[in-house]
Amino acid sequence: MKAAKPSQAPRTTAKRSVPAAGPIRPAKDLPVINPHAAGIDVGATEHYVCVPADAVGADESSVRSFGAFTGELGQLVELLLACQVTTVAMESTGVYWIPLFQKLEAAGLEVVLVNARHLKQVPGRKTDLKDCQWIQRLHSYGLLNASFRPSDVICRLRTFMRHRANLIEFCSQQVLHMQRALDQMNVHLHHVISDLDGDTGLRILDAILSGQRDPKELVKLRDPRVRKSTVSEMEAALLGDWRPEHLWVLQQAREAYRFFHGQIAALDQQVEALLPQIVTAPPALPESQRPQNPQAAPDAQRPRRKQKKKGNAPALDFTEELTRICGVDLTRVVGFNLLSVLILISEIGVDVSPWRSAKAFCSWLGLCPGNKISGGKVLSSRTARVSNRAATLLRTLATAVGRSDTWLGSFHRRMKSRLGPAAANTATARKLACLIYHLLKYREPYIEVDRVLYEARIQRGRVAKLKKLASELGFDLIENKQAA
Repeated sequence: MKAAKPSQAPRTTAKRSVPAAGPIRPAKDLPVINPHAAGIDVGATEHYVCVPADAVGADESSVRSFGAFTGELGQLVELLLACQVTTVAMESTGVYWIPLFQKLEAAGLEVVLVNARHLKQVPGRKTDLKDCQWIQRLHSYGLLNASFRPSDVICRLRTFMRHRANLIEFCSQQVLHMQRALDQMNVHLHHVISDLDGDTGLRILDAILSGQRDPKELVKLRDPRVRKSTVSEMEAALLGDWRPEHLWVLQQAREAYRFFHGQIAALDQQVEALLPQIVTAPPALPESQRPQNPQAAPDAQRPRRKQKKKGNAPALDFTEELTRICGVDLTRVVGFNLLSVLILISEIGVDVSPWRSAKAFCSWLGLCPGNKISGGKVLSSRTARVSNRAATLLRTLATAVGRSDTWLGSFHRRMKSRLGPAAANTATARKLACLIYHLLKYREPYIEVDRVLYEARIQRGRVAKLKKLASELGFDLIENKQAA
């Protein structure tokens, strides 16, 4: 029997040279754009760094290995500065790149965060050593594009909003636990009211957990605006088998729900303290060079209707602060509310200059059809598969916009009849993305398009197309005027 291996102590070696797999031969036809470029292959416990060959001695390797501890990251940065490296390229591997990225950025180095999909297409590189050499080589030739990363304060807001989404998901799980406990006691409260976590549902749950079992007394806690069921139906639904183990589970879920909502309220206070630190980006054109829209002034002076808190929206009103940050009130856009604007700003920031146009912005969101053509034949036009929370938000809002009595709702319903629900959501999300890009870039007030005029223009286009088709086929198109 083999003896068991003793547990290994944590590795404390900060830096070690790695023998190169072979010399990296420069391409003859490609000019070197970044002569002081380095490449880093990021890992969970170890990072491989490749610096330019002329930055080290003849008897030294250009590839070094560093651990992932904070002290070792500092030594990695010192090596890059000693080799006079000015720009660094690295893969976006999980979340392991974030501490190193922040270290390099704080040292004043230009950091290019590269999508891993753009690097794995070349075969033959199956080791971390070859990966870092390949990244350094491509970056020196200027062949790598940096992924989008917002400013530091927007990244902090993004962390808060993503954690807020997790807390909301935890609250939803506790609501499901409460529903299951009620089902096991044959109490059908969540079947006679719209939301178990609404005011009526929570009041009745608290009364049940306080010891009240009389349905007539519990029904008195219902809100007069409840329309889903009558008083007699609710009384019948509140008769159940009050087993102590299920009541205990119900109490645990209720306390967890209350705790997570307290966490959300505390997080909203952190967001409120962070928003004043966000600086508004300047518009693309100065006020004197922007095209004057005569309808913008009345829209800007129109009093804004105060929105009520709905669902998971913050209890604090950030409207004025968000208007200052964005330069325009985005809650006027169809489908947007306070929470959706907060989520969008935390993902893309307020400066849209990283995207050269609205088309490039929509392409980054994965809302544009792809072009996969071979031999003159279109093989596929599916949108790119991207993991983008901003795109997910816009697709979600598109579904609600499709039910509205607006021009965007009319557009969604027209696309739905032609392409189906999924493609209609994508098309409407792209419309919203173009609107957001234009508003953030030029800081112009949002003007709602008249739905009647929009539908009339679409109708004129359809009639013109039909007339042209009839003329090509040798027919005369006669309008059928019905008697009034």
